[in-house]
Amino acid sequence: MIAAGRLLVWGAIAFLYTPILVLIAMGFNASPLYELPFVFSTRWYEALAENRALLRAGTNSVVLALLTTAIATPLGTMAALALARGRFRGRTLLQLLLLPPIAIPWLIIGTAMLIFFFWVGIGRGFHALLIGHVALALPYVVLIVGTGAAGIPPELEDAARSLGAPPLRSFRAVTLPLLTPAILGAALFAFAVSLDQFVVSYFLATPGHSTLPVQIYGAIRKGFTPEINAISTILLLGSMAVILLFLLLARPGRSHGQG
Repeated sequence: MIAAGRLLVWGAIAFLYTPILVLIAMGFNASPLYELPFVFSTRWYEALAENRALLRAGTNSVVLALLTTAIATPLGTMAALALARGRFRGRTLLQLLLLPPIAIPWLIIGTAMLIFFFWVGIGRGFHALLIGHVALALPYVVLIVGTGAAGIPPELEDAARSLGAPPLRSFRAVTLPLLTPAILGAALFAFAVSLDQFVVSYFLATPGHSTLPVQIYGAIRKGFTPEINAISTILLLGSMAVILLFLLLARPGRSHGQG
């Protein structure tokens, strides 16, 4: 039974990672049609350097993801702490309302955002993309940070206050260090949600502010080129570097008592 489960896990990992490895490899194949035998070449990375549309879309995606993370993480953290520590009317309802935006198909959310933004005068463009991505990332941040906050005994802050520490200082010295792994995880998730978002970006993007997923979709419709493999590889390696940085900083599994 254990051997079968282990085999199933390895099979799932192989199924997920094999297409990614093929994508990376074909970005270094000289053939534009992915023909074999494989001939190593960097011609598609050289072509990417001259493809302003893909580079601009990739830059837009990274900048948008960074801004989304910078806005959604502190806002979601404050909301999570309010829901975890506060006792007020409607608290349970607010916690329940965080789940539908995650479960509702993004096609419906994108359509609703497009209609609402035009109704209130926001329209489309980079500002609309930022608002939409922050709204999508917030529930994930609140849930992740809220889960981390639920595991921190409030008695620790009470003990710090009983020793004379002001509320803000007791939060900085006691709660924030324990909550840091959850905050970093939430920030990473917000970045990934924004960087990977296609449907909402497709509805809200304008030609001058297109994101990489939308640009790739348009390129596939016109004719796929290995330049897309090249920029996808660059973003993939960058995302992996961010994940490794998170693992080094957060050190999941480390007990709170260790230095």
